[in-house]
Amino acid sequence: MNRKSRILLMATLVAASLAVLAFVVLGRQGSTSPAGDKVPLAAAKTSFPGLAAAEGEPDLPGLQTTRPAPGQVLHVRGPFDDRLVFEGLTFDGQAATGAVRITGDVSKLLDLQILAGFYDDRGTMVGTARFVHHLGSQGHSHSGAPEEREEFSIPVPAEIKAKAVSTAVGVPVLVNE
Repeated sequence: MNRKSRILLMATLVAASLAVLAFVVLGRQGSTSPAGDKVPLAAAKTSFPGLAAAEGEPDLPGLQTTRPAPGQVLHVRGPFDDRLVFEGLTFDGQAATGAVRITGDVSKLLDLQILAGFYDDRGTMVGTARFVHHLGSQGHSHSGAPEEREEFSIPVPAEIKAKAVSTAVGVPVLVNE
């Protein structure tokens, strides 16, 4: 093989190598879904007939039926009442305040929601608001031993402040380790 043929062969190999490299690199950039996104035909599918997916925030049905007197603070039963106790409940017309003491397994509190219903002078609910604690959220990080007690304050929403004269509170969400 002469010198001219070798140069031509080398140039062809370099060009072919660059073409393959360009195809591989550019071909991957054009792909919109990674290979892991494909669902195998034999993938398991789970369904729960008759079970509707949850919508909105958790509620306490007792808030609709209770009728607190003016100035009164009531505790409305919720699904976690066997694991907690309300302490120092007060209502000053501006906010429902107090504390929840966890009485069940005392471990790190992960999630807590306290729902307050606000009522007019006839005992009719005029609105709601909630206190939400998420582990690690600002103002709610605790160090050391797990907390047994969580203080809360639930301000009356501005649009009902003139009407709210009493409140009822309960816990629709409680998650701990």
